[in-house]
Amino acid sequence: MAVRVAIGNNKGGAKKTSLVVRLAEALAKLGKKVGVVDDDPQGNASRRLGWKDSKTDPPLTTSEAIEANAEGVAAQVWQPIGWTAPYAHNIVLMPARYTLEDRATEAGQRGAYRRLAKALKGADDHLDYVLIDCPPSLGHLTQMALAAAHFALGSTEPEHDSVEAAVRYRDFVAASGDDLANPDLSFIGLVVSAYDMRIGAHVGQLAGARDLFGDALWGVVPRRSLITNADEYAQPLSEVADSQEVRAVFELLAQRFVKEVAA
Repeated sequence: MAVRVAIGNNKGGAKKTSLVVRLAEALAKLGKKVGVVDDDPQGNASRRLGWKDSKTDPPLTTSEAIEANAEGVAAQVWQPIGWTAPYAHNIVLMPARYTLEDRATEAGQRGAYRRLAKALKGADDHLDYVLIDCPPSLGHLTQMALAAAHFALGSTEPEHDSVEAAVRYRDFVAASGDDLANPDLSFIGLVVSAYDMRIGAHVGQLAGARDLFGDALWGVVPRRSLITNADEYAQPLSEVADSQEVRAVFELLAQRFVKEVAA
């Protein structure tokens, strides 16, 4: 079984999808085998990894894996990503489209919160890590991710509402392990993204995040347009000019990740 990490925040725009994609990229460059589970109906992680949907021959997605309610069915859903970088073969994807929202309506069904864990059982043994991109919610889809995960990692922007939502995510993780039949689940860290030291509010919110999370604050990703552009055009950072600084930031985060979760 891979080490599974759910990456989330209780607010949109917290850079969690960017963190998932860029952390997967940095881990793949280290030679790690990484699975990305897109658990957000927006499907942004899928698109940013170069995945292409098809109306004529639609591929299986996270929605079908959950709907099947069968052990190991995720093995049929893993797909290569669309990047052509030399390390891209180290990343596989369970993509998402908007139909994943339908699974949220099944929250009241018996055992529904365990369906993602059931789908992944035995289907990620060939991987080192699985990163689960959660929606900006603490609802059913996120609860399925947390029920399947070994650890939870938070992502936030240095803004009051985003940091407060990261606290809610952390506290929800701490309170929910037993309820999700996952008592060993733990919150391991927070990454602050899109930080601009020229903005006074960012400086203040980063200081506040350090007070709130202490040593669990893993690092700070600077605000750089090239990250936004790479996300927009579904590119790996290695193909973006002048990206050495931000690549180094994510590579350091990947090293911290490997140390903390120890596959």
